Amino acid sequence: MQWTDVLASRTTRMKASEIRELLKLLDQPDIISFAGGIPDPALFPSDAFSQAFAEAMSGPKAAQALQYSVSEGYLPLREWIAGRMAAIGIPCAADNILITSGSQQALDYLGKLFLSPGDTAMVGWPTYLGALGAFNAYEPRYVRLDPLSNAAPEAVRAEAKAAGGAVKFAYLSSDFANPTGETLDQRGREALLDQAEALNCAVIEDAAYQSLRYEGEDVPPILALDIRRNGSIENTRTVYCGSFSKTLAPGLRVGWVCAAREVIGRLVLMKQAADLHSSSLSQIATHMVARDLFDAHVAKLRSTYNARRLRMLAALDREMPEGVRYTRPEGGMFVWLTLPEGMDGAQLLARAIAEERVAFVPGGAFHADGSNRNTLRLSFSCASEAQIDEGIKRLGRLLRA
Repeated sequence: MQWTDVLASRTTRMKASEIRELLKLLDQPDIISFAGGIPDPALFPSDAFSQAFAEAMSGPKAAQALQYSVSEGYLPLREWIAGRMAAIGIPCAADNILITSGSQQALDYLGKLFLSPGDTAMVGWPTYLGALGAFNAYEPRYVRLDPLSNAAPEAVRAEAKAAGGAVKFAYLSSDFANPTGETLDQRGREALLDQAEALNCAVIEDAAYQSLRYEGEDVPPILALDIRRNGSIENTRTVYCGSFSKTLAPGLRVGWVCAAREVIGRLVLMKQAADLHSSSLSQIATHMVARDLFDAHVAKLRSTYNARRLRMLAALDREMPEGVRYTRPEGGMFVWLTLPEGMDGAQLLARAIAEERVAFVPGGAFHADGSNRNTLRLSFSCASEAQIDEGIKRLGRLLRA
């Protein structure tokens, strides 16, 4: 059987995730890894989840936890999320929430919802690699998202039409973005809404790191600003993607979409066709833990990750040679390095592993066209402060060499 003869054209756009491959390095104990942008497992609220799962599997709840359920998700969890959304300026109801298997599934559904082959998606340069992986299957054309651009909407639409489609959405990680760690300020968010309105396209707001702010003032979510403009979530063009993966536990795969009911209704149909519903047991346990200790647990995460962030920035200040630039994030898990022109992050990684036993993610993979190869992403979430000092020292030594 020649499988290539029967595969869909979209499979040519599917590529292995460099990050998923690099996670295998975590099994090599002598490597200091700044590669995986994952939470520190030592900080998982394991005892709370053990108790929650035990409670979910006892008495009448057990039948509900193990049975098929509605595609929208566990109602008490959706109601809790709606309350949290209201607290950050997004008044909504449980009907505006769909539970997904992590926010990654939400991105896949949104790609399926909006994109036909040849349509245009506006994304950051760089942007979250997982978003590109999710959208690629739907064969879009990518253009650089610049909220403050002076490009005429008519010209942008004409280019999209000439390419065989239309501008469908702008996607961005609005707070402490993966991979750069940067946050779009309120002026940029307002400009993005202006741009999306002029282009008559949607906005996908990836808020996976929204809770992990360590300094500075909170910026209203794009969806909150959209609601202020239009009076109700039902009149907005922004789709908000949230997740418990960075705050409670990624292995449970519980994320959500918050949007107008019309959008949620269409996504529910996709959920029904794809996997019927997310795990009932995971949703019930997540609700119990979130209800009882979310704020206290996030405060603990902020304290620990902030110490590591400051340690990494201090080490970079100390060890990086002239010509290396890096971001100074106010939250999240990442620092983005820009190396001198002519250097290649992927080639540097090969040497870093072989010579210094330190790992990171090359930056080219975060660009839709594979450009800007003189960049790399460092994550501080899983490394101890001693590992950060030693790992950045090794990286600086290699760059100087």
